[in-house]
Amino acid sequence: MDRLVTIRSSRYGLDIELEEKADFEMLLDILSEKFKESARFFKDAKMALSFSGRPLSREEEERILDIISEYTQIDILCVVEQNDKNELLYRSIVEQSLSEKEKGEGQFYRGTLRKRQVLESEAGIVILGDVEPEARVIARGSIIVVGTLYGAAHAGAAGDRDAFVVALSMQPRHLRIADVEAKRQLIYQESMSIKGPKIAVIDGNRIYLDPLVD
Repeated sequence: MDRLVTIRSSRYGLDIELEEKADFEMLLDILSEKFKESARFFKDAKMALSFSGRPLSREEEERILDIISEYTQIDILCVVEQNDKNELLYRSIVEQSLSEKEKGEGQFYRGTLRKRQVLESEAGIVILGDVEPEARVIARGSIIVVGTLYGAAHAGAAGDRDAFVVALSMQPRHLRIADVEAKRQLIYQESMSIKGPKIAVIDGNRIYLDPLVD
């Protein structure tokens, strides 16, 4: 029975793997017991959550979130798509979320920004999906893309030079932080030389790309 539900955790993330063909109600019962037994290990934890093993509807995800809320004190900051599971991104999401929570603001957007879509935020924003070419993201705070940034991103839109842009894959057509606009060719060259998630920051009067974690 234990093999039907597997819970994996790290400092920043929690992954729940569910047997694909098992009865969902039975899986919920097993999950409840597992969280009852392990609740003390997760006291006051703040985490990103992902699912694997089987596709879940939004209603099924909500039922699992209800179980976590009932039996533990975990604060689930967001649900990350299965293909986006990455410890570095978990960490980035959690830290950014906590920062925005402390300010009493911040936003999550779940889904891919399609062609010609524009997403604006009065604070920082975490996008759980891709930003396609010709889509745009504009935020007063920082921007985190849990996916690929192909389109345009403008962080620190009100002039905040401490804002940054993070993406699992960084291939933007336009990238701007505060009043500084990146040169596309330089960003492309830097992106190709860096493996893994990347962060774009201002240094002086230029935008540079760095690995998210050394």
